[in-house]
Amino acid sequence: MRELLLRRRIEFADTDMAGIVHFGRFFVFMETAEHRFRDELGFPVDRDRADDGTPLTWPRVSASCDYRSPARFGDELQIGVRVVEKGRSSLTFAFTFAHDGRTVAEGRVTSVCCRLSPELRAVPIPLALAAAIEVLPEPPTP
Repeated sequence: MRELLLRRRIEFADTDMAGIVHFGRFFVFMETAEHRFRDELGFPVDRDRADDGTPLTWPRVSASCDYRSPARFGDELQIGVRVVEKGRSSLTFAFTFAHDGRTVAEGRVTSVCCRLSPELRAVPIPLALAAAIEVLPEPPTP
């Protein structure tokens, strides 16, 4: 899969005292979109296993969001999610948020595939998952 496009209506609980989406909610939107991306690939995060069947987790090692324009209660955001980098044990997702043709925000999250026990440590991305993910590089910045 190259890119998944989702829609999300802004709820009152997503907004702050100024009536715009609170900056922290975009991180929730990104995590939700990432999980939906994985679901669409057939690799839901709650059933993540290494090639040997060992349970896996994906801790975040980097997360950022740049805000371009406000979104408000009732707006419907179009959220695009794609993998822009795939390493041996890491994935970097890029997110775009738009409303009525204008960019609202852009974000990135990098996670590392880790075995849970006996201690948390990075391991290679499972082969089937790695094969299912297509990297869609970000366009060059003008």
